[in-house]
Amino acid sequence: MKKLIVILLVLIGLVFVSGIRGNANTAIDVATNGGVPKDPGASLSQAELVEINQLWQGSAHALADVNCSSCHQDSETKELVVKPTQESCQSCHEVAVETFLYGKHGIRISEGLSPLTPAMAHLPMKESAIDKQMNCNTCHNVHSVDTWQASVDSCLTCHNDNHSLNYQNSKHAQLFADQGTLPRPNGESVTCATCHLPRQQLENTENTIVVNHNNTFTLKPRDRMVKEVCMNCHGVEYSYNSIFDDELVEENFAEPPTLKLETFDLVREFEKKRSSQAE
Repeated sequence: MKKLIVILLVLIGLVFVSGIRGNANTAIDVATNGGVPKDPGASLSQAELVEINQLWQGSAHALADVNCSSCHQDSETKELVVKPTQESCQSCHEVAVETFLYGKHGIRISEGLSPLTPAMAHLPMKESAIDKQMNCNTCHNVHSVDTWQASVDSCLTCHNDNHSLNYQNSKHAQLFADQGTLPRPNGESVTCATCHLPRQQLENTENTIVVNHNNTFTLKPRDRMVKEVCMNCHGVEYSYNSIFDDELVEENFAEPPTLKLETFDLVREFEKKRSSQAE
């Protein structure tokens, strides 16, 4: 009986040892006590790797089966890409990157220049963000892919002008606080991105909606903002009276407009005359 027990122990030991030698994952599990594997040459700590993994697990990327190698491995050479650029994002988000490169945030990259930094801006910017370089990663946390954060918080990381800062006390911000949901803001929420990065229907499609990342698209002329954004919620007169009131714009539309454009009075007067003539 003792001899049988000894034989069994020897066999179990051989299987265990051969398993460790024959399976790299088993060896790593033993070496790290089940921790996340770490390349000895990597600069991230074990805690950082665990945090990144946890962020990714709750992201839209994880739900879409976009894993680490999708962004961190060259599709042709299979080599490690330590810091993916917007070109990596473009492989999936073609319209977003293309429109980003048209706007002020990305135009320098499209011209082969160094990325835009807040230090180059004409608007007031926060000192803490002065050296940030504008690319996809600047606004989007690449591991959590949190569009809720990118819709407001990312903007206020850099922008320090009155219009941007006053958003937090605006009716729009209150609506966002009431209806904003993760991982994406509710369709009725109003954020910085709602107006400055409007959602648009992709050409030649019936229901494919994309985000226009050209941050200057709705700024000039102003009536483009009215047509593309404001009139999705407001009437035409209210929208025009608001967007052409410089003081109200700076206050981030904290109150209803007091400015009245004469154009609408003229139109109403014209309609009255035409109606009376028809009678």
